[in-house]
Amino acid sequence: MSLTKKILIGMSLGIIAGLLFNLAIPGFFDSASNYVLIPLGKIFINLIKMLVVPIVIVSLILGSAGISDPRKLGRIGGKTIAFFLVTTAIAIILALAIGMLFQPGAGDFQLEGAEYEEKEAPPVIETLLNIIPTNPFNAMVQESMLQIIVFSIFIGFGLARLGDKVQGIVRLVEQANEVLMYLVNVIMKFAPYGAFALIATAIGGQGLDAVIAMGKYMFVVLFVLLLHLIIVYGSALSFLGKMNPIKFLKGFSPAMVVAFSTSSSSATLPISMKAAQNNLGVSKTVSSFVQPLGATINMDGTAIMQGVATIFIAQVYGQNLSMSQLLTVVLTATLASVGTAGVPGAGIIMLSMVLTSVNLPVEAIALVLGVDRLIDMCRTSINITGDAVCAVIISRSEDTIKTGDSEIVNV
Repeated sequence: MSLTKKILIGMSLGIIAGLLFNLAIPGFFDSASNYVLIPLGKIFINLIKMLVVPIVIVSLILGSAGISDPRKLGRIGGKTIAFFLVTTAIAIILALAIGMLFQPGAGDFQLEGAEYEEKEAPPVIETLLNIIPTNPFNAMVQESMLQIIVFSIFIGFGLARLGDKVQGIVRLVEQANEVLMYLVNVIMKFAPYGAFALIATAIGGQGLDAVIAMGKYMFVVLFVLLLHLIIVYGSALSFLGKMNPIKFLKGFSPAMVVAFSTSSSSATLPISMKAAQNNLGVSKTVSSFVQPLGATINMDGTAIMQGVATIFIAQVYGQNLSMSQLLTVVLTATLASVGTAGVPGAGIIMLSMVLTSVNLPVEAIALVLGVDRLIDMCRTSINITGDAVCAVIISRSEDTIKTGDSEIVNV
């Protein structure tokens, strides 16, 4: 049985366990969660996160070193950022349109006691100025991904320009990459158990009442996520990437499953890169550059949540957003995807920025927080899928994609 099937079985059992926990005697879920599920899930997440920073550094160094021409590096970077910004804008426009069509906020909602402590995100210009680390080692300790990305690109660029003088260092980095990929394979053997624990905790902790009450909102978010996957990504793959979307989904599904269970783009990065390189034919050079960058700044799934949540909250409070306000939402959410990159809880911080921009009460975020964990699993899968779609398109445009009907390998 393949690892992907084992993870799916673990997730299915987790869903069943989570639903049973909601029907269990009071206190039983807390005991099972505190002593079994949370430790099991945390061990799995920590094992993956342990490798994220080393893999980002090593991958970007190799990717940048493989692009010896500075103009080519700039061209790939420009295409990547442009793709992310355009698809994020499309995502939130689609979310706003579907939200207004289905009206998830229509009905009676309890607004008493809705509280949320707003957290400010740094200004976009401050984020851009701070991407150059004054202390690279401190950036690694604090997991400041944008700073790590910039530092790694500089190192890779230096190795590329020095050529034969630093072949020993390049070889060392390549060997480090081999070790890290081996460790990813070892850790993924634990994935079915980690997926079971994470899913059971997420569903068991929400409560059926909260899920039922927010059912229409959840349905609209999930529907828009599916539309974005099929229409936007499917079209981009077919016309720009020259790849069959079915083949893409078949090859990239292992990473999507892991992203669903972990709810973390960064934690899924090792698996998503391996799936893109082994199953989709993306060159290591492009994958090593595009996907780590995407895991930090590409948030299509999060943008969809923000769009639907904004319409939902506006409808709950009986406010009609004007066309200028809707355009403000699109612009704010698109720029905020870069401005809040690397900030913990970036999705909710971005939502608070969007609500503030159109004068909606920030405390209304409390209405959607109850089911945000479940939605987060789905939107993370879309986020990392967008990274891989971009990698396929960039690799195709640079004529570096491996063609042919190669066998889909287990990652």
